[in-house]
Amino acid sequence: MTDPIIQTPLMAMPRIGLGTWPMKGAECQAAVEGAIGLGYRHIDTAEMYGNEDAVGAAIAACGVPRGEIFLTTKVWHDKPEGASFTAAFAQCLERLATPHVDLLLVHWPSPALNLPSVLEALARAREAGLARAVGVSNFPAGLLRQALALDIAPLACLQVEHHIQLDQSALLAITEPAGMALTSYSPLGKGALAELPAVREIAARHGATGAQVALAYILAKGRVAAVPKAASPARQQENLGALALSLTPQDIAALDAVPKGRRYVNPDFAPDWAA
Repeated sequence: MTDPIIQTPLMAMPRIGLGTWPMKGAECQAAVEGAIGLGYRHIDTAEMYGNEDAVGAAIAACGVPRGEIFLTTKVWHDKPEGASFTAAFAQCLERLATPHVDLLLVHWPSPALNLPSVLEALARAREAGLARAVGVSNFPAGLLRQALALDIAPLACLQVEHHIQLDQSALLAITEPAGMALTSYSPLGKGALAELPAVREIAARHGATGAQVALAYILAKGRVAAVPKAASPARQQENLGALALSLTPQDIAALDAVPKGRRYVNPDFAPDWAA
């Protein structure tokens, strides 16, 4: 059994969240409301997803107090300095119809990124109570170290693609000593990971599903959360079930041996991942 909550000096974040990309409109609202009804208390959205209004409507309609839901949003990379970042975040809060988010992230680094300026914007958002915690997403190791060394904003989380086929040990070696959480997006590799022979064999032995094995593997890596996208109640419930699955050291070793380096999200504007 995995602890369902990650506790750090800066935040308490449910380990399994609902990813909402690329859902929109009524589909997104229904998925978020359904997930909250099943027990999800961590919802992940972003300015670029075009669904913050639907996420906000679902949270307003779900009947669960806002204070019990951990809400993450992200500001897109076309706001590479503090003033535009702050203005965009204000619009995020308007669309979400909430006075604050629980975690605010820089969605992607831009070649034009003014890192000190954006970190100052994050710090101001946190100090004003508009974001309970702040962090970054899709930062390679060198840029993450640079952001931490500047010591401008208390970074609570790094969100990156992370799954059986993509080892993120180099980033975990930074986040763990820094007291940060790491949130894994695309943790199921767009569904492909559940069909890997090693995953299927372990799933059969535990009476679990391939998706549950894939999630349990990354959740065993330390202060790691996962935000798999799931629209149907059955899939949402399946993903939550990963918290109850305990993999053996032999299972972990077998999954560690799966070839790494496969990215499912690698857009043209992605940073140099080795930097």
